[in-house]
Amino acid sequence: MKLKKSIKIIIGLVIFFTLPSFLFFGFVYFKYNEDIPTGIEGEQADALAYNMLDALNHEAYLKTNYIEFTFKNRHHYKWQKNENKCLVYWKEYKVDLNLKDNSKTKAYVHSFKVEGDRAKELINEATTFFKNDMFWLTAPYNIFDEGIERRLVTLENGDKALLATYTSKASYPEDSYLWIFDKSGKPEKLKMWTSALPIDGLEASWNDWITTESGALLPASHSILIMGLDMGLVKGTN
Repeated sequence: MKLKKSIKIIIGLVIFFTLPSFLFFGFVYFKYNEDIPTGIEGEQADALAYNMLDALNHEAYLKTNYIEFTFKNRHHYKWQKNENKCLVYWKEYKVDLNLKDNSKTKAYVHSFKVEGDRAKELINEATTFFKNDMFWLTAPYNIFDEGIERRLVTLENGDKALLATYTSKASYPEDSYLWIFDKSGKPEKLKMWTSALPIDGLEASWNDWITTESGALLPASHSILIMGLDMGLVKGTN
């Protein structure tokens, strides 16, 4: 009898904690999930991309040599952009990434240099962090990177949006992102179709822009549903 009672309690607890999550996911799925839109490649799509870069002061970004930020108060970055180097640190780990020559990358634990398999693990982890977190800081500036297909999409309200599809040659293969703009031409929202997300077309905000010391515009934070993505104290200098 005691065993049956214990099993009933365990099952009850599982249902109590998981059912709200399932209901919430179901609500979000049916509310937000949508098919990827169709668009047209060509000059009009590229013109919209150039308009986005102009609105963000792309020239100032190109001249920005140093960028510093913290992703979700977990991963810290000091990026020497002009030298293709970035210091990444989290917890007790630090990796001095050389983005041009990986053989010169160094890894540390508690400020002590490590080598061998441990170093490879930390370097791979830091590289993954850099790739993911930098997307949330600089993705619009990379719209003309190799392997990105650009398509002009007309929204239901008649506004023009830009669909960026990453091919096998790009950093995020098979992922697609729809940039939605404010009246000035700056990104305001981003809809995402990626293998990392269970919901297609999930939306993230891109409207919290700051002007750095170098003149480049960079986002200070994002929000996805009820989740916030804070970029910390964002700095950009020449």
